[in-house]
Amino acid sequence: MTLRVQILMYDGVEEQDCIGPRDVLGHAEQAGAQVRTTLVRPSAPGEVTCFFGTKVTVPTAWEPTDSDLLIVPGGGDQLIKDADVLRNLVRAQEAGVVIAGVCTGVMVLSAAGLTKGRPCTTHHLAKTDLAAQGGKVIDARVVDDGNLVTAGGVTSGIDLALWMITRECGASIALSVESIMEYEQRGVVWRST
Repeated sequence: MTLRVQILMYDGVEEQDCIGPRDVLGHAEQAGAQVRTTLVRPSAPGEVTCFFGTKVTVPTAWEPTDSDLLIVPGGGDQLIKDADVLRNLVRAQEAGVVIAGVCTGVMVLSAAGLTKGRPCTTHHLAKTDLAAQGGKVIDARVVDDGNLVTAGGVTSGIDLALWMITRECGASIALSVESIMEYEQRGVVWRST
């Protein structure tokens, strides 16, 4: 069975938050994992301008229930105010999609109500806000609470993606990706189960 992954792209997205996981997932596919990763935009295909000005062409419109895993990178507060995106995040999770947030992308999940009362983490500068909004903030690089997986700041998106590959495709694929990338997962993954 193929793991269908979508990475939600939007103007202001932090480059490393989206490209780090995309790189891990691409290497996993090359290492033999049954993974298909698609960059998606909330409304329609098109170009996004990332936080530091990098332009990325996004080929697909986001269909909230058309994946097994959705990664929401940080960087853009405008998604927090987008009622359609927030409703669609809830819709996706209710349909069985695992929702993952990287860095301040977790604050978008919080705005949708997905972190309330649940173990989660985010960038260290946003942890107080996450707790104030009802998240049970865990001091970990990656927090796995089943259908909600969150990661701390920026580079922790690489660790989140490696963890998801370990969880869904096996440790041998994740180790192969680490070798290719000359990177070792950092920190311990906090798991609720």
